[in-house]
Amino acid sequence: MKLSDFSYNLPKTAIAKYPVSPRDKAKLLVLNRETQTIESKSFSNVIDYMEEGDVIVVNETRVIQARLYGKKEKTNAKIEVFLLRELNPQEQIWDVIVDPARKVRIGNKIYFHDDLWCEVIDNTTSRGRTVRFNQPSVFKAIEKIGFTPLPPYIKREAEDSDKENYQTVYAKKDGSVAAPTAGLHFTNKMLEKAKKKGIEILPVVLHIGLGTFRPVEVEDLTKHRMDSEYFHVSKETAEKVNKAITTGKNVFAVGTSTVRALESSVTAEGFLRQNQGWTDKFIFPPYDFKIVDKLITNFHTPESTLMMLVAAFADMDLVVKAYKKALKEGYRFLSYGDAMLVL
Repeated sequence: MKLSDFSYNLPKTAIAKYPVSPRDKAKLLVLNRETQTIESKSFSNVIDYMEEGDVIVVNETRVIQARLYGKKEKTNAKIEVFLLRELNPQEQIWDVIVDPARKVRIGNKIYFHDDLWCEVIDNTTSRGRTVRFNQPSVFKAIEKIGFTPLPPYIKREAEDSDKENYQTVYAKKDGSVAAPTAGLHFTNKMLEKAKKKGIEILPVVLHIGLGTFRPVEVEDLTKHRMDSEYFHVSKETAEKVNKAITTGKNVFAVGTSTVRALESSVTAEGFLRQNQGWTDKFIFPPYDFKIVDKLITNFHTPESTLMMLVAAFADMDLVVKAYKKALKEGYRFLSYGDAMLVL
C-alpha cells in the first residue's frame, strides 16, 4: 500500500478540542471484521463485548508536563524548552527541542522557576538540544511549572484541566510527551466492572514520543522509519496474556502504542515474552498480528502511522467505511475524540 491510500479529508470542525465528560460517554464505533458490520454505541458499552477470562492490555505510561518556559541567562530572552526524553537519569541529561533555536547555543543556561535551570551541552538537530538539569528530581519539578504537551492539531493553549484530562486513570510511569489516547475513555468504575466480570487489566509501558505526530514523507511505506520509543513488558503480563492465548480467550489492546509494545515482544512460537528496550516497529498493511485479538483505538489523522496500524488490523476497506460513517454522524476525531472497537 502507498501513503496516498491513507489520505482523507478531515474537517477542522471534526477535531475535538476538549474531551467529553464523563470520559466514558464518548461515542464508540464498533467494527466487526467477521460480519463486516459497523454500529454506533457509547464507550461505556465496551465491556459488554468482553467475556470472563479475556484480558485488557493497557499502556500505563504517564504524560509528563513537557512544555517549559524559561529565560536565557544574561539576556533574559524567553525560551521554550520541550522535553523529549530522559537520556541519563543519574546525570539529569535530556533531549529537548528549543524555540527560538537560533538563540540557544552550547554552554547557554536557561532558568525556570523554583531554582530549576538547565545547561545546553550539545546540538542534535536544527531545533534539538541535549541539556543537563541542575536538580535530580526533574519529573517532580516539572509537575509544578510545566504545561501539558497538547498535540499540535489542538489549536489552543493548555489549561489546568488538561493535566487530568490528558492522562489515563491508570497512568503510572512518567515518560510520554503524548497520551495513549484510546485509554482516555476508561474510568475507574469501568475497570472495576471489567474485573468483576472476570477480565484482567494488564499493564505494559511504551513511552510515546513526538514521532507519533511526525508526517510520513515517503509514498513507499517500506522506506519509512519510525522513531524509537522505550517500552517494557513484564513477566507477569506476558504470562497472563499467554494464558489467555492458550485457553482461547481474547486479548484486547487499548491503543496503538499498546499494540506496538505487544507485537515487539513475540516469541518464535507466537507467544508474548517479557521484554524491555527500544522499539521502532512500524505496522502497516499487510501485517500478521500474533498477540492482539481485539483493538480499542481513536480516529487518527490522515496518512498517519496510527491509521496505518488500524488499517492493518481491521482491513483497509472497513476502516475507510468506518471513517466515512464517523464523519457523517458527527464523531469527534483525534486525541480528545471518540473511539472505535475492532472485533
